[in-house]
Parts: sequence; C-alpha cells; structure tokens
Amino acid sequence: MSFYTVLKKWRRTFENTIEKPILTSFLVFLLLSVLVIGLSLRFYLHEFEEFYLNVLAEAHGMLFDILIIGILIFWLNKSGERRLRIRTYKDEIDDFRLWESDEAAFRNVGNIKRLNRHQIFSINLVNCYLAKTNLNYVVLKGSNLNSANLSYANLIECNLDEARLNQTNLESASLNQASLRGAYASGANFKDAFLIKSDLTNAFLIKADFNNAFMMEADLRGAYVTGAVFDNANLYRADLRNVTGLTIEQIKRVKTCYLAKFDDEVLEELKRECPQLIEQ
Repeated sequence: MSFYTVLKKWRRTFENTIEKPILTSFLVFLLLSVLVIGLSLRFYLHEFEEFYLNVLAEAHGMLFDILIIGILIFWLNKSGERRLRIRTYKDEIDDFRLWESDEAAFRNVGNIKRLNRHQIFSINLVNCYLAKTNLNYVVLKGSNLNSANLSYANLIECNLDEARLNQTNLESASLNQASLRGAYASGANFKDAFLIKSDLTNAFLIKADFNNAFMMEADLRGAYVTGAVFDNANLYRADLRNVTGLTIEQIKRVKTCYLAKFDDEVLEELKRECPQLIEQ
C-alpha cells in the first residue's frame, strides 16, 4: 500500500470523525485526559494531599464559572435566538404584504400568533391580506392595520385597543366582544360586520361604514362618529352616550335602537322624530 493511499485513507477517517461532534468531543477528551494525567502522575504518587486541595479549589472555581459565565452566556444566547425569531416572523409578514392569496393570509396569521407568543403585540400589518382567517383571541394592541383586508375574518374577543384601522376592510368580519378602545378606524368598512358586545369606547370612527352591522350591546361611549354610516344597523341595547358627531339623521337610518342608551337631548329628539326606533 502506497504512502499516498494511506494518507488518503487517514484523511477520509479524519473527515468522517469531525462530522460527528459527539465523537470528536469524546476523542479530544480522551487525548487531553491522557496528556494531563501523564503530566500529573508524580503528584498523584508523591504529593497527593496537596494536589487534592488544589483540585478542590479549581473545582470551586469551575462551579463559579458555570454559575456566572455559563448562565450569562445561556441567557444571551436565548435572547439572541428570540430576537432572531421575532425578526424572521416580521420579515415573513413583509414578504407577504400586498399578496392577496389564501396562502399569504394563513402565513400572516401564523406569524402573528407566533409574535404574540413572544409577547409582541404591536405589529405592522399595513396592506396585509387576512381575509377569511381565524384571529380569535389574538392581541393586536397598538398594531398598524391600515388598509388591511380582514373581510370575513374571525376576530372574536380580539384585542385591537389603540390599533390603526384606517381604511381597513372588515366587511362581514366577526368582532363579537372584541376590544377596540381608542382605535383609529376612520373610513373603515364594517359593512355586515358582527360587533355584538364589542368595546368601541373612545374609538375614532369618522366616516366609518356600519351599513347593516350587528352592534347589539356594543359600547360606543366617547367615540367619534362624524360622517359615519349606520344605515340598517342593529343598535339594540348599544351605549351611545357622550358620542361626538352623532346626528339624528344618522340614527334615523338604523334598523333599531331599542333599549339603546343616548344622551338626554338626543333621546328627546328621537322620541319626537322617530319613536318607532326606540320602541319594541
């Protein structure tokens, strides 16, 4: 067997070994053990007690290193991995932005839920396609959903407090018991949407479209509804006290506002002009 063949064989063995990290670590450990024990043999035989004390001192130092440095490195590593995953999820949302397809919608939802698991709630979803998706119980507090498409989406008990929903399409979406406190939803499309027991207090709903929306027991206290459309909306037991920009002309177009709560002056005007809306 030639020298070149032997060298090639050893090289192949070496490459196969380093491809197996556990085996490589074990071999390095054996090599270093032989070296260290060989150099320390005379201390084992003639100065064992002093050597033993030094080993114990080093062992305590090793424990301290594991406690301080090991845990710190572990924390930094996990923190870095977390930031990398969050960045990856956000990048994927950016990749699917403006892509109107079922795949894009479900990939976006998956990334939103993963970000929620990492306690990330303020997400940039501008122009994202989320139609017909399941976002029940998701937290999107402070998120930017301007011009997003959420038509026919399920958003039951979703947290959209202070979210930006300007020009957002929420047609036929299910927002029952959702929280939109202080949300910015100017020009948003809530046509045929379900907003039963939803919280819209202090929300900006200027020129929003609630045509044929189901708003039974919805809370709109302190909301801004200048120019909003409530044609054929169901406002049964809704709370519309302290609403800014609400006119009698808007209320006249609703399907019913039986047992709804209004400011005293608005209620008196309703009794005079359209009592049938507040009667059973």
